[in-house]
Amino acid sequence: MDFYEKTEKKLDKIIDSVNEFGAKTKLVQNVDPKNVFFDNQEFLQLMNISKRTSQMWRDTGFIGFSQLGNKIYYRLEDIQNLLKENYNPKKL
Repeated sequence: MDFYEKTEKKLDKIIDSVNEFGAKTKLVQNVDPKNVFFDNQEFLQLMNISKRTSQMWRDTGFIGFSQLGNKIYYRLEDIQNLLKENYNPKKL
């Protein structure tokens, strides 16, 4: 691996960290969940899923979304509802 490949990998890691930090920052702000939107990349990182999985969830109506041109956005409220609806409580 040459210098440029190593540098590129380091830059990719930094970009990923910055994106993850941005997504987490949105979560901790005291904002109405109806007014917080995540783009598709942030959603993929937040849920730790693939692009194909997010596409399937949209196609089947598993999660609500908005689309502007080629950009996909998800409301925080919809993400929270998805998690609540699929929550399995601990069995005693």
